[in-house]
Amino acid sequence: MNQLRIGLTIAGSDSGGGAGIQADIKAMQANGIFATSVLTAVTAQNTREVTAAFELPIDLIAQQIDAVMDDFDVAATKTGMLSSVEIIGVVAEKVRKHSIRPLVVDPVMISKSGFALLREDAVDALRTELLPLATVITPNAHEAALLTGMEIRSESDARKAAIALYEMGPQAVLVKGGHLEEEVEAVDVLYDGDEFHSFREDRIDTPHTHGTGCTYAAAIAANLAKGYALRIAVARSKLYVTKAIRAGLAIGRGHGPTDHFYFLRQRHEFPYG
Repeated sequence: MNQLRIGLTIAGSDSGGGAGIQADIKAMQANGIFATSVLTAVTAQNTREVTAAFELPIDLIAQQIDAVMDDFDVAATKTGMLSSVEIIGVVAEKVRKHSIRPLVVDPVMISKSGFALLREDAVDALRTELLPLATVITPNAHEAALLTGMEIRSESDARKAAIALYEMGPQAVLVKGGHLEEEVEAVDVLYDGDEFHSFREDRIDTPHTHGTGCTYAAAIAANLAKGYALRIAVARSKLYVTKAIRAGLAIGRGHGPTDHFYFLRQRHEFPYG
């Protein structure tokens, strides 16, 4: 019997349960690993908006990372909401201290409702301190545009942005194309410094896409933890998140979440109804 692999997510809490650390835990466990977690911030959030955010003390974030790494054999780690220079700094410090690899960095910058989840003065810290430590970074087109200053509307634009982002130091870049205005399909571009790979799935017409970025990045981390090469981990995660979006949950009064456990509902594997 294969040993259960362990993943770690370092991210903020979504009180609505659809994104953030809640989505990460669900996605990791749905993809076959055990999820541990380090909380960086608490948000007041639902399917319609983020109304407030509170950053946890730096010492507590550091102690959470140490506690997890000192006890668990973490096979892959994913970061999400790291909202300040100080939080980015302590996470980068602990990544180096504990030799945390592989590391999936999802550069969370702004919520779907427009609430800033990364302070403006922390963008440079993200570029210089954390991106160079990443196995892969997973910006969407909007985040990639903010990080590079480039306009990104097509797959060709995404490839150019991926090159620019790769030059910031990560081992690989995945520019997610769910928001590419000039593409019919949802096409994501992976660049590892040597070659490009494109991953295509149907663009699904649904408002229930809350947490898709968190879910995708966490699924990639889970598949890396299970030993898959990056290209295969991305391909598996792309298929997973597409199916989760297709089964999106119409709950709340705004953008509902993806269904992380769609395969359980489809198979009717609930013995107690």
